[in-house]
Amino acid sequence: MKMKKTHRGPLVSLILLLVLTLGLAGCGGNGNNHEGKASDPPAKESANAAKTSSAPEATADPAPELKPYTVKLIYVGAPQKDEKLVEDEINKLLEPKINAKLDIAPIDWGDWDSETNLKIASREPFDLIFTAQWRHYVTNAAKGAYLALNDDGGPAGNLLKEYGQGILESLDPLFLKGSAINGVNYGVPTNKELAAQGGVVYRADIAGDLGLDMSGVKSIQDLDAVLKVVKEKRPDITPLYFKQGETFNSQYMAQYDTLGDASIPGVLLKDSQDTTIKSMIEMDRYKEIVKLTREYMKKGYINADAAIATTSTQDAMKAGNVFMTVQSLKPGKDSELANATGLVGKLKQIAFNDPTVSTSDAAGSMLAVSASSGDPARAMMVLNLLHTDKEINNLLVFGIKGTHYEVVSGDTIKATDKTPDYNTGAAWMLGSQFLNPVWESEAPDKWEQFKAFNAQGKPTVALGYNFDGSKMETEMAACKAVMDEFDTSLDTGTVDPDTVLTKYAEKLKKAGVEKIIAEKQKQLDDFLAAQK
Repeated sequence: MKMKKTHRGPLVSLILLLVLTLGLAGCGGNGNNHEGKASDPPAKESANAAKTSSAPEATADPAPELKPYTVKLIYVGAPQKDEKLVEDEINKLLEPKINAKLDIAPIDWGDWDSETNLKIASREPFDLIFTAQWRHYVTNAAKGAYLALNDDGGPAGNLLKEYGQGILESLDPLFLKGSAINGVNYGVPTNKELAAQGGVVYRADIAGDLGLDMSGVKSIQDLDAVLKVVKEKRPDITPLYFKQGETFNSQYMAQYDTLGDASIPGVLLKDSQDTTIKSMIEMDRYKEIVKLTREYMKKGYINADAAIATTSTQDAMKAGNVFMTVQSLKPGKDSELANATGLVGKLKQIAFNDPTVSTSDAAGSMLAVSASSGDPARAMMVLNLLHTDKEINNLLVFGIKGTHYEVVSGDTIKATDKTPDYNTGAAWMLGSQFLNPVWESEAPDKWEQFKAFNAQGKPTVALGYNFDGSKMETEMAACKAVMDEFDTSLDTGTVDPDTVLTKYAEKLKKAGVEKIIAEKQKQLDDFLAAQK
């Protein structure tokens, strides 16, 4: 990690530190996750004081110059049995580097929206949080839930420039360009696959037992014949598992470009050069998909509780009674999922479209610095380490070497009997995947395949455009309420689109969807004109 150092002498640095400390003595506390006293100075000033007072000697350790602090990280996933053991090992590395500890605080998928909404609304102190364009990134940024990370005039200054040099040096610039809102980043994308591709992952062992020929499956329409056989011959398993947000209508499957936040209406199609924004439910593609999904539900292919299911597709597959799930694909997604579910050698993937690179993809997985953070600078230091420090990153993602996994050779690892006690399956959320080892069941050149996959991705016409909804908060909230009412039931085939879509469209119109789309179109037109 890079930290700035001044070239002043020790005496000058000491005087500056004393002046800053006395000047800020009356400031309040920094939240429950701060380990300093209640009268400690606010995060930005504290970090600046630490920089100013850095000793000029090259061998000086910067950690003692920073006050003790615990960085709370919230990401989506199941809590792990050995979480505390892993935290202790991470903190042995973090404290000497930046005098900080890490508090890992995962939240299950089913509870994510309700718990994080409450934390944000109540201004609960925490530091880093997972976000994505499909998880209300733009909406929460507009609410002020996330700090601007590269705004010199923002409340926290330019955190990326000051404390994120490792991120800037290692992350493809398209990630930051694609996830920026009016040129400002409110989250740091995971360094992983940049392109996106939709498809399915299925139980190849079951397909083999049933004599299914999967080579002819190229689209969701082709699945009918396959799922019919699974339904008839294996009534003990669910042919196709759906849940909210993981259906044929997911943006990576249907190729919707949501132009930032999927909870805000108005989309383009990634595989089209048409720049006319439309309401998704007015598109022919959408109507075809929901009608087909309804047919599959009526035929018993999809789990009947899909509209209310909270179990993730990964956990559903892990339970052993699911044949197929939809997935955002990348090279080796089947092997990666197999390792996370204990189904090594039993899963295969099929792509249904070509790789694309859109704003939605660039912002598909990020960590944001919470506006409630007691020390944004320290939060960015941790985030920078997750992108640059292999040992810290791999501890967080995979656990303790020799306990939760063993090294086969080089960067190839294998599971142990303790792997289930810490197996996050969250590498795609936490820093840089290019720092990770590969499981012995995965391709040794997995990361080279990722690079090739990214190079194949075709940029969409609106890459880099994120809708700024700061002037549309009332309409956005009203439309989101309507979308929450209809989307899941339609996307899972639970209701008949022929009878519901008209009502859905009418409610969206009353909520102000036309006003949102008009503003989106204006902003997009301005954005495209500026690119010429």
